[in-house]
Amino acid sequence: MTAGAKNRGAHRDAATTMQIQVGIITISDRASAGDYDDLGGPALKQVAQKIGWHLLAEAIVPDEIARIQDTIRSFVNQGCALILTTGGTGIGPRDVTPEAIRAMMRVELPGFGEVMRAESMKITPNAILSRNLAAVVDRALVVALPGKPSGAVECLGFVQGAIPHGVALAQGTPTSC
Repeated sequence: MTAGAKNRGAHRDAATTMQIQVGIITISDRASAGDYDDLGGPALKQVAQKIGWHLLAEAIVPDEIARIQDTIRSFVNQGCALILTTGGTGIGPRDVTPEAIRAMMRVELPGFGEVMRAESMKITPNAILSRNLAAVVDRALVVALPGKPSGAVECLGFVQGAIPHGVALAQGTPTSC
């Protein structure tokens, strides 16, 4: 094995096993008002902890662009390298999560949304209506997931393998690619 191949393998191993500092934001008018219990955030928290990521911050905010952006900025400032959002990715008049993220992103990663929709189409034809996405905001990878807890967990599973490397790149970690 060449030295270059060893280095690439070592980086992949380090990225895969890195301790990711994660923030989870539930975006829902009704959950933020206390009209019903948030189920999406806790479902993502359970998966994140099972993966071995460190939960640094959690929030429930209404479907308002400014509140979503303020919370993302706050989480970045607290040290979150990965921010998972759940909710606001549909086509309802109050679904504004993609707009909030796109207005503050450095770069969008379209492959995340494409994979989440393509894999979800195998489960429900309504997945085509979802506007899931991922983007780099400051030095954090932000992944916008569906509001339905099972959909959020499934979509996270579809893209989980790319997250450690995406976080490393967003953080400015030197890579071999």
